[in-house]
Amino acid sequence: MFAGRELRAGKAFQAGLFNPAMNLTRHCHRCGWEWTLTGQPGRGESCHQCNADLRVCLNCLSYDPRAAHQCRDGRAEPVQEKESGNFCEYFEMSRRLFTARAGNNPREATAREQFKKLFGD
Repeated sequence: MFAGRELRAGKAFQAGLFNPAMNLTRHCHRCGWEWTLTGQPGRGESCHQCNADLRVCLNCLSYDPRAAHQCRDGRAEPVQEKESGNFCEYFEMSRRLFTARAGNNPREATAREQFKKLFGD
């Protein structure tokens, strides 16, 4: 189960400083607020910090950006908006390390600048 995480943890794992069981949490995909209640969040549940929906594909154990429809569960119906709450009956909130999204993407910024130059905006 933790084979992939062992490789990514690198030196911290080898030194015994990385304990996967202690660092994996169920949390908001947007801000990292930890979901500490037992059970799964309902469709109407939202993050107490950023007000993002919690029952979303991005918080699901089956979410995989490289899989078909970004879902490893073949029984689930395709969902277009991965950040919006949905009624998927196969949802299971994943336990993982929180990594904040990079706020500044240089490739995106370059592409936006080129787009603005192209259309004279």
